[in-house]
Amino acid sequence: MGRVLVAGHVNWDVTLRVDRLPEPDGEASIRDEYASCGGSGANVAASLSRLGEDVALYGSVGDDEYGDRAASSLESAGVDCTGVLTVSDAETARKYLLVDDDGAVSIVGDDGANEALSPADVDRRAVRRADHVHLTSQRPETAAAFASAAAVSDTSVSFDPGRRLAHRSYDETISHADVLFLTGREAELLGQRGDQAVALDGGITVLTDGGDGAAVYGPDGTVRHEGFDVTPVDTAGAGDAFAAGFLSKWRRDADVSETLRFANACGAIAATTTGSQPALSARRVERFLAAADGPM
Repeated sequence: MGRVLVAGHVNWDVTLRVDRLPEPDGEASIRDEYASCGGSGANVAASLSRLGEDVALYGSVGDDEYGDRAASSLESAGVDCTGVLTVSDAETARKYLLVDDDGAVSIVGDDGANEALSPADVDRRAVRRADHVHLTSQRPETAAAFASAAAVSDTSVSFDPGRRLAHRSYDETISHADVLFLTGREAELLGQRGDQAVALDGGITVLTDGGDGAAVYGPDGTVRHEGFDVTPVDTAGAGDAFAAGFLSKWRRDADVSETLRFANACGAIAATTTGSQPALSARRVERFLAAADGPM
């Protein structure tokens, strides 16, 4: 298989494990604290690489300690960070994640250098050399430029717009997508209801539902997988691990049922792991699936 080009945010995450997610005027106790590289673009790139893909990441960080740490972490995971811009007049985006005992997550943070990647920074030669382009939350015009360049070179595209779909229009990027990842809430923001999903011209929509699994909607009908019964520890990054697992399997296997099963296993492993970039590997996922299947 050829290279996967991923474009999206690169953050430095500070995770605070708390006894509860505080309500307005409430208070919570910190039980543990740790820091690591994060951001949807970085998370998917790291997981894809750990699953055996050749991955290049495009994003932006500040010229600071956190940017250096993030790049070092990604390179250690095998990600080519040549396309990650270092911005001298901005700081690396920092996100603060509150994680409760059930693994539920609330996030606050700043954008920092995340939005510095512009359409002018799209490397069209790199897009042409890629076998697939995966886009995550970023400036709509930048995502559209990557998607348009991929369409010109007949390179397949997947897109996961994330939480910012509520405030931004990604219509052009969606129009070029072969695979669209959405949560139920994001599907509703696009005007969908119930089991209906956004119709792509010949493509598929993957509708995720956390611990309740996911469904694929496409020209050949609907395929569902109910997910796996695990006790979540930290759900930050679980959706990104799911997307990485889906893409890694989908590019090699036409069986959508097996692709969903593999992707849900990746998401479940991430949800039971501390941090947003779990140490995935194809072997670890297969061991998880073998254990889930039980004795023959």
